[in-house]
Amino acid sequence: MAGISRRSVLQGMGALAAAGPMLGINKAFAAREKELNILCWEGYNSAQVLDPFRQMKGATVKAESLTNDPTMINRLRAGEINTWDLINVNNPWARKVMLPEKLIKPLPRAEFEPFFDKMLPMFKPPYKWAMSTDGKELIGSCQRFGPYSFVVNTDKVSRKTAEGEGWNIFNEPSMAGKYGILESDDWNVFNIFVLAGIDPFKTHTPDEMAKFEETAKRIFKGAKLIGDIASMNQALISGEIDLHLTGGTYSVSPARADGHPNLRGITPLKGPMQGGKGGISWIEVTSTVNNPNLSPLAIEFLKYVQDPKVAHTVAFAEGTFNPVAQMGNKACFDLFTKEELDAIQWDSLEEEMARSVEYDIVPDYDKALDIMNAAKRLRG
Repeated sequence: MAGISRRSVLQGMGALAAAGPMLGINKAFAAREKELNILCWEGYNSAQVLDPFRQMKGATVKAESLTNDPTMINRLRAGEINTWDLINVNNPWARKVMLPEKLIKPLPRAEFEPFFDKMLPMFKPPYKWAMSTDGKELIGSCQRFGPYSFVVNTDKVSRKTAEGEGWNIFNEPSMAGKYGILESDDWNVFNIFVLAGIDPFKTHTPDEMAKFEETAKRIFKGAKLIGDIASMNQALISGEIDLHLTGGTYSVSPARADGHPNLRGITPLKGPMQGGKGGISWIEVTSTVNNPNLSPLAIEFLKYVQDPKVAHTVAFAEGTFNPVAQMGNKACFDLFTKEELDAIQWDSLEEEMARSVEYDIVPDYDKALDIMNAAKRLRG
């Protein structure tokens, strides 16, 4: 289509000019048959996952990893809907935001629901977060998931103590200087609400926001360090900190796999969330972007990662290690070694998921984020 102007058509180039745009469109679609662009959390950008697909399809596959769902969605809103073919985010965003805003498009149910039938029981179709609110459209495929609250060195803080005291352990004055904060804006907002004794996933009163602010200032002031997954795990191993806020299987599993089973993700026994639940869990949903020139490889990739061997590779892709929904398929589960199951805390996964609410959208997130960032700046 490029190079054919409206003016040249109007100047009488006739049938050849009229055919030009269609030839351009056909060329564009043909080019995309060997091209796939994925916007995702880390793991799907791993060469371990992508290289076999590249070779199998003879395709160019590009994947960009970010660590914040709203940022990824804003990229689509800003015009990158024409760039990406797949987007991989936490569970509520597809159903509550991206589909209503026409940023993603539904999947063919007849082709993908059989995959859900083979997943762990919680994902049996129609699985809520993979469906539109009216229950008619399948809007994404599920794979990685897990509980995500905080992490302790059990040589310093026992699992029993951490689960029993729960979030209040960070509120104890004696813990100041002994904990870290893993940098993750949305999860940090969740956790500061919870530390203040407030359910994050509701609209908050002015008094609750004031309590959130007071808690944020105190928690950031008392943190020994703020950093990424690698720095948190290293600080736990070295003894620089005893525990850290925001974390779980996703963050601590690489350290456990490297021979540090004393580091453990903790899901508190109780908390201020609905039903008195103490933890928060996440479930990734991967959707096809509403790209007007969507690569046909998008659907093929979503099918590819359902294969038991590929699903196991996704679970243990470089970076972080996680349970996957496909472990409901014995052919997939049997690929996990005893050591790998231990790394992802399979022994307690079911009970920890049961006492966790599922990641959701904070109605006043932007305001809370501004307050939290101001509190972080006060550290100097």
